[in-house]
Parts: sequence; C-alpha cells; structure tokens
Amino acid sequence: MSQTPIRLLIAASGTGGHLFPAIATAEHLSDFEIEWLGVPDRLERELVPQQYPLHTISVEGFQQRLSFTTLKIIAKFARSWLQVRHLLKTGKFRGVFTTGGYIAAPAILAARSLGLPVILHESNALPGKVTRSFGPWCNAVALGFAASIPYLSRAHTVVVGTPVRSNFLNASQPLSFHLPDDVPVIVVVGGSQGAVSVNKLVREAAPTWFQAGAWVVHLTGNNDPNVEALNHPQYITMPFYDNMAALLKRANLAVSRSGAGTLTELAITHTPSILIPYPFAAEDHQTYNANVFAQAGAAWVFQQQDLTADLLASKVLYLLQSPEPLQQMTEATASVAVTNSAEQLGNLIREVMI
Repeated sequence: MSQTPIRLLIAASGTGGHLFPAIATAEHLSDFEIEWLGVPDRLERELVPQQYPLHTISVEGFQQRLSFTTLKIIAKFARSWLQVRHLLKTGKFRGVFTTGGYIAAPAILAARSLGLPVILHESNALPGKVTRSFGPWCNAVALGFAASIPYLSRAHTVVVGTPVRSNFLNASQPLSFHLPDDVPVIVVVGGSQGAVSVNKLVREAAPTWFQAGAWVVHLTGNNDPNVEALNHPQYITMPFYDNMAALLKRANLAVSRSGAGTLTELAITHTPSILIPYPFAAEDHQTYNANVFAQAGAAWVFQQQDLTADLLASKVLYLLQSPEPLQQMTEATASVAVTNSAEQLGNLIREVMI
C-alpha cells in the first residue's frame, strides 16, 4: 500500500527574499503534497500558481502607533488567523513552513493552536520582528546567518544558510549578451528598493572605470527615472537579469545592496563586493547582513550617506587594480557560502513533520 503524502502548507509572501528560499526548499520536498499561503497582488501570484495551489489571505504589518488603522489591521489579522486555521484543519495539513514576514504570524498561530509543527526560516542577520516574537513558538527556527542566534535565545535555532533556486546552483546557460573575455567586469545590483541612489552614484563613477578598461553591467530596477542618462560602449543596463549565476560568476566585483538573497548569491558565486546597505530597510537589517560579509573579509561596506561618486570610483578602481586584495575577498566568500542550504532545510522539515 502506498503511503499518503505529507501535506505541507508553505507561508511565504511578498518579495523574492521570502519567496525564492521557500521555492528552493520546496524543490527538495518532492515527496510532500505542498500548498501555498500568500497575499493578493504580491509576487507569489506570478511565481507560485504554476507549481503549487495558492491560497491568499489579506494581512499586513502593524503600525508603530495605536490608531483607527491599527484596529482595522488587528481585525484583519484575526480574520486571517481564522482563515488559516480553517484551511489547515479542513486540508488535513501536517504542518507549516514559513520564511517570515507578516504572513508568518497568522500561519504560526493557526498551526500551533491546532498542535501542528512549524518550521520558520530567517534569512537576515538581524531577525525580523515576527521571527523574534514568534520564533519561540516554532519547533525550529532555521537561520541564514549564525549572527542571528543571540537575538533568538528562547527559540530552537539551527544554522542552515539561505536556499537559492536549483537553477542558480546548476546554471550552465551562457550570458545572453556579449562581454569580452579579457576585460574586468563590474556588476551593479541596486535591488528593487532604493536603487535610485546607488544608480546615480554608479553612473557618476563609471567614466573612471571605463577609462581603466572595465565594463559595467548595471541592473537598475524598475523605478529609476534616469535609466537612460548614461550611454557608453562598455556599459550594459537593464532592470533585472534572470541568469544571475552566470553574470556573477563572470564579474570581477559587484556593487550591491545587502539583502539576504543577494548576499547568498554573491557568496555561492564567490563574487567579492562593495556593499551599500539600503538605509531605509526595516531596523536597518541590511547593515547587519553586510557586516557579516565585512567581518569575514568578503566585502567592503559603505553607508550610503558617507559615499560619494569619487569615493566609490576610487575604491572600485583600487580593487580592480589590486589582484591580491581582490583574491583574498574572493576566497573569503567561501566561508559564508552554504551550497546545500535547501537540502539541509528540507531535511529539517522532513524530520519535524514525519
């Protein structure tokens, strides 16, 4: 007789930083029957339905001050908790896996109210408010960085790294555009949030790099009004690029924000970087992420308010023209890279759920 597959509800919503690790983990749970919990009009509407049944709830983060809006959010939260509880009960799910964010709170509470196990993954060095509040309620909190452990003393923590999609690890597809073989390449990853300030600095600094023979591949995001302000034969610009594995492997250096997902990709491809944390990220968590890489020797970190185009131009040029420091940074990325994170996390879920 064949065994009934274990039914798992994955609660992951909003940004690629929450969704991609969850999708990568799900790929290692092919023997599970997986359904997804998300929020309407977010990225999961594009990425999830072709792979897993998607359920949506309307929930949002709490405001700092008590107001009528806060009361509406609380009412919405209570309704979402009841919806998730009903879904888990009627769907006969064995447990919940979540990657944090505000969708995790009703999912964790609903599961625990039914006596179901929960695994939570936290990718940031400074755990989010939901992770800090609800981590002790979970059977295990899987961490992207060991630096998170002191913030979660009451939770059962396991360091597994942050999963990336299997096509990232196994990528052999060539770049879809031409880069000469014998030139240094700088890849700029502004990210979907706050890219405009970094983009401006890079466009002002880039002529110095061009004179030194470098090429720049600039991923600007979708929100830059000055995206066409720079034209040069050694400058390639686009909002995003799918084949990041091949691009980062080709890069000599990255200039980047420090979201956990981007840092994971930089580590796995052993790409040294200059990191400029997004200054308006919740609780400045990107600075905590960046500092992990700086302490390992894998990156240089500059706060946006302290960085000028001239300073950025000179620091990048120094690294491109100094093989030894650049090689040391490249080697240091290996100390923060976890290539089997999705497998580790999948095994942890399997241990708890079975």
